Order: sequence, then C-alpha cells, then structure tokens
Amino acid sequence: MAVPRSRVSNQRKNSRRAHHAKKPKMATACSNCASPRLSHRVCPSCGYYNNRLVVKKEET
Repeated sequence: MAVPRSRVSNQRKNSRRAHHAKKPKMATACSNCASPRLSHRVCPSCGYYNNRLVVKKEET
C-alpha cells in the first residue's frame, strides 16, 4: 500500500484547491426580447430558443 513520505500541510493542500470555487452563472441577452436568460436554455419571458418559438406563453 502506498504511503506518503511526509504530511501535506494545510496551506499546500488548500492552495492546490484554490481554483475549485464555483463560478457565477453568466446571463446573456435573449435574441428575441433582450431580457436576461441563461445560455442554452429557453427564454423564461418570451419562450424562444435559437430564434424559434419553443414554449408558447399564455396571455394574461
């Protein structure tokens, strides 16, 4: 069984994991209504994706 030669300090361990933090999700503008939406998802305000109507929104 493999055994480490010496203990890895907390500073060395944590600096190795420094880039593991979660990144914020970036919102882009919808090409149809220009409202913010997540990329690769249907626009929640107008229902368009890739310049096509995917989800029909009800008029209230």
